[in-house]
Amino acid sequence: MIQTKPLSTNDFEGIRRLDTCTVSNVIERFDVRPRNEGFVYDDIQCRFPHFPPMLGYAVTARIRSSTPPATSPPITRGCYYDRMDFWRYLVTLPEPRVMVLQDLDRLPGFGAFVGEIHAQIALSLKCVGCVTNGAVRDLPAVEATGFHLFSRRVSVSHAYAHIVDFGEAVEIGGLKVHPGDLIHGDCHGVLAIPLSIAAKIPQAAATCVAEERSLIELCQSQALTLDTLGVKMRQTSQMCIDLEKGDGKDCG
Repeated sequence: MIQTKPLSTNDFEGIRRLDTCTVSNVIERFDVRPRNEGFVYDDIQCRFPHFPPMLGYAVTARIRSSTPPATSPPITRGCYYDRMDFWRYLVTLPEPRVMVLQDLDRLPGFGAFVGEIHAQIALSLKCVGCVTNGAVRDLPAVEATGFHLFSRRVSVSHAYAHIVDFGEAVEIGGLKVHPGDLIHGDCHGVLAIPLSIAAKIPQAAATCVAEERSLIELCQSQALTLDTLGVKMRQTSQMCIDLEKGDGKDCG
């Protein structure tokens, strides 16, 4: 079992209310990882961009759909090739949970593992969404449940969709995800939040948003000149430097 200490309810909800761009900005200012890491950059689309942000702890698995599973029983006339051991593993992770499924096929997304039924099962087990480099389906039915879907493709068929293994690190669109990682997603995309700074993000975000709002208000005012813009830009940059040096302490 992955020993992930969940955030407090207040810290968790504080992050969940933020959009991914704001969260990304704050993570950059803590300088805990290179700026070209920590987010999905491949062609993974948010299927329901009007949904509020998704936040949960990663449950990882690897799947295939273009060929039958190598283990028995084979997929024959049944609707699903399911593995109760995966669902038993899933509930050992902190909730709420996000399924993160790496499609190993040469052409990922041939068939869809997650559709209406798996979304309903996942929801009943305290999952809030799924991120995959493969395919999903049953979009209207899944949308009605409020379950988030991020995928490379949409497929009409299950084909031979099945879980190959689970509980190890996976990679989705350049983002390496370990079980228990904190995953955040919305219409802009998906990123992982370092747990080492997660509790500091809500207060740091409030400071950063206030600085950005001040800059926007200047841009929309009659007081805007290149000189006043330069002063404001320097002030904003200094705030970012202070945040990095102080490890967020100046934000609360």
